[in-house]
Amino acid sequence: MGDAPGGGTGSAGTDTTGLWARGARSSPRHSGGPSRRHLLHTGAALAAGAASAPLLAGCASSEAGSVGPDGRITVEMWHGQADTGRKAIQSLVDDFNRRQSRIRVDAGGGGVVADAMLQKVTAALAAGSYPDIALIFGADLARVARSPRVVDLTDTLRDTPYWPRLWGSVREAVTLNGKVRAAPAVLDTLCVVYNRKLFRQAGVPYPKPGWTWDDFIRTARLLTDPGRGTFGTSWPGTGDEDTVWRLWPLVWDLGGEVIAPDGHSIGFKDVGERALATLARLAADRSVYVDPKPGSEQMHQVFIGGRMGMMATGPWELPDIVAGKVDYDVVAPPTYSGRPCTISGPDTWTVFDNGPARSRAAVEFLRWLGDPAQDVRWAVNGGSLPLSTATARRPEWRGYEGRTTGLPVFTTALSTARVRPVHPAYPQISQAVGEAIVAVLLGRSSPAEALRTCAEKADAALLIPR
Repeated sequence: MGDAPGGGTGSAGTDTTGLWARGARSSPRHSGGPSRRHLLHTGAALAAGAASAPLLAGCASSEAGSVGPDGRITVEMWHGQADTGRKAIQSLVDDFNRRQSRIRVDAGGGGVVADAMLQKVTAALAAGSYPDIALIFGADLARVARSPRVVDLTDTLRDTPYWPRLWGSVREAVTLNGKVRAAPAVLDTLCVVYNRKLFRQAGVPYPKPGWTWDDFIRTARLLTDPGRGTFGTSWPGTGDEDTVWRLWPLVWDLGGEVIAPDGHSIGFKDVGERALATLARLAADRSVYVDPKPGSEQMHQVFIGGRMGMMATGPWELPDIVAGKVDYDVVAPPTYSGRPCTISGPDTWTVFDNGPARSRAAVEFLRWLGDPAQDVRWAVNGGSLPLSTATARRPEWRGYEGRTTGLPVFTTALSTARVRPVHPAYPQISQAVGEAIVAVLLGRSSPAEALRTCAEKADAALLIPR
């Protein structure tokens, strides 16, 4: 590692500018950057849309010329961040470049936001001119990892002190067929944010950890007031990934899996009907606001406008809720079994092979970036949750949580969070599940009928050789 940079650069002084700070004025969405939930719902769709792109196209590496006159190896990074996120990653890159003399990271960003990164990287791989590092959505990793230009990070990450510090769900999200195919980049969890004022007006007790889905349905019903135009809760209704990923905690809690252990069929045929029946009960009560537009913007505005009691969302929404002066708090998702379970959607830093020297340099940078001393800066200033338990224990993060209502609930939920499978058929499974959810929410199909149709389509996708 030579003069590899050390850690210890985290600064509590940056907390007041963080995305989730109480009273923060800016958020990724308001400042022009892509919102986190937009990233989530577009990820799988982009993967499906790029399914015919020539990711496997071979091409010569561009290692030649990567060493400058000063002897430094240049690493090109496409981060896809805008505004606040861009400033946060650029600050870390500048710090890395100042701390050593052998590697220079060029964080040009790739000229696109993260939403368009898969298409950009796909085209670059086909053209034979691609970056050393790119932000790839977790749902897209299986598709991208089919390219022989994606560097296997198993030996360089899994056998280092960096690896065991990561949350289990994070390690799972970057592992495909037993191999580590990327480094984690961005992390979140799904919990329930609720409007305390509406609870008080309805005379309903605040929800507590360990509450059940029956509790959730009953609470949503009590909070619904057609005369005031108030809804108990909401669910995205477009059938995209933002619609789908919210169902997986219900499936897992009931003992199901997205894909069966044999890999040839879905793993929720026995429990999917009960999970969908929960949505059907909300729809029958007319207590759920079904957002018809992509991005879930409308349901978030209804909540911030004070006309929705509960909303399942991630920490990315806190800045807008704070700015909207909502009297809110956060609770872990309800369960069937009493055992907490939620979902996380980690995105990745994927490394591409431009020759061994550049690959080693890229990995060295990512190992430095993932160190808790740097990760806490990225989490606070870039809008991610801590990638590791070591980061979550740092005083900078604990101080930040202490100033942000509800943020500790999202962090705590990481200990029980699971992730979607890293599987090339996931986009097709997601599409089938999304159609089933929408059919149930709109009363077009019973849970049993919707699941049967979904299973036929998803099983067919899993039978395609890949």
